[in-house]
Amino acid sequence: MISTQPTVSPTPVDLRRRPLVVMEQVSKMFSSGTLALSGMSLTVENGEFISLLGPSGCGKSTALRIIAGLGDTSSGRIDWPSSRINARGLPEGDISFVFQEPTLLPWKTVFDNVYLPLRLRRISKSAAKPAIMEALATVGLRDFANAYPRELSGGMKMRVSIARALVTKPKLLLMDEPFAALDEITRQKLNDDVLKLWKETGITVIFVTHSVFESAYLSNRIVVMKARPGRVHADFPLVTSHKRDSHYRTSEEYRQACEKVSNSLIEAMGGEEH
Repeated sequence: MISTQPTVSPTPVDLRRRPLVVMEQVSKMFSSGTLALSGMSLTVENGEFISLLGPSGCGKSTALRIIAGLGDTSSGRIDWPSSRINARGLPEGDISFVFQEPTLLPWKTVFDNVYLPLRLRRISKSAAKPAIMEALATVGLRDFANAYPRELSGGMKMRVSIARALVTKPKLLLMDEPFAALDEITRQKLNDDVLKLWKETGITVIFVTHSVFESAYLSNRIVVMKARPGRVHADFPLVTSHKRDSHYRTSEEYRQACEKVSNSLIEAMGGEEH
């Protein structure tokens, strides 16, 4: 019997309840014959802060780039259940990427570096100015709009890179070991800044890191990957009863979280399965 009831389009609330992105049995083989990912599946919910953790060469960055549309899958698929999809099969304007290096244009000011993604959308500088200044204020650099990259510290350059990623107001922020080259004090400060951004904006974050300590501090969910070919070894939530700050870093709860993550990583590197 054929139903005569009209089809109802999903409401914004329905869309928010759907996962943001789903990797389904994704494999990636490079032209060199290297199998970087094998049957990797991952479901990312709206508003999560996920750390992808694993040994060097396990495919963390490859997985991130595939999600961003910067690389193709060899098999499997990527779905965006809660987004409008463009002709390239990607969510329209919903993704921003922060790379390991700030990749700022040295001949342009901080303001113009942050303006770049809006310029590519053909938005005038005057129309973009409120969004640019808001993004700079969010990362604490409003007073440095007219500075040049050569006048900034490494941590400040990375903040500019984050502001540039945020200026389009994406749903998903992908971060590929953005703080790995920074000193420990700067790294901890930027960890706090990113956590504050996540809590204030409600953005979804996927954060690639080698660091057990960084992943245990930042995330509300950790995905541990096995060595090449990369795939998920463990996937677990990390809920804390304390505010994540300098006091949390010295707490027994944080020590236990680090121990749990470390043990999972050791298992992944040793080839043991749950």
